[in-house]
Amino acid sequence: MKLENLNIIIADDHPLFRNALRQALATAFSKASWFEADCADALQSLLDDQSRSYDLVLLDLQMPGSHGYSTLIHLRSHFPELPVVVISAHEDANTISRAVHYGSAGFIPKSASMETLAEALTCVLYGDIWLPEGIELIEVSDEDATDQMASKLSELTPQQYKVLQLFAEGLLNKQIAYDLGVSEATIKAHATAIFRKLGVRNRTQAVIALQQLEMEKVEIN
Repeated sequence: MKLENLNIIIADDHPLFRNALRQALATAFSKASWFEADCADALQSLLDDQSRSYDLVLLDLQMPGSHGYSTLIHLRSHFPELPVVVISAHEDANTISRAVHYGSAGFIPKSASMETLAEALTCVLYGDIWLPEGIELIEVSDEDATDQMASKLSELTPQQYKVLQLFAEGLLNKQIAYDLGVSEATIKAHATAIFRKLGVRNRTQAVIALQQLEMEKVEIN
């Protein structure tokens, strides 16, 4: 694979970080086209555009609309050929291990140097997995509650996942129907399917289930 004419998405809600990242990688990936998303919805809109294919997604786990690992899980389920590299302020072995377990092709701490970042992306684009030095991955048990919820979440269709995200934002069925341009009956049908797949009885339980994938907030200085 030649590392040129690449289409790379930076999905992070910090505009200064996106800009710094793009500028820092301009030399190593001089022929790349960069696309930016500041929330999960904007990322989905880019990926839904059938006129363009992408070669890599750089994903922040905590941007708006994401619930911890939920966006990563959704991407790996519906865009399995698209490599995703997590770039996160979390640098602990548990977070890195879960990201890899859920399909990340690499994990880059936000504290990493730009030289390390370029090296990592080159490694991933050639088909390898890149992890920080000295990290020992922790095995994620199939009995783990978070892992079980991740498996259930991966079964949702893109539209069902979108409806679940809007449930988490507290929107009513009528509001969701308006936002998505469908009938309220369609939203109720999606809700029924979501509850069944997640093994819950109502939208409150569905949101609580989604929140199992959350992580503690980390402040970026």
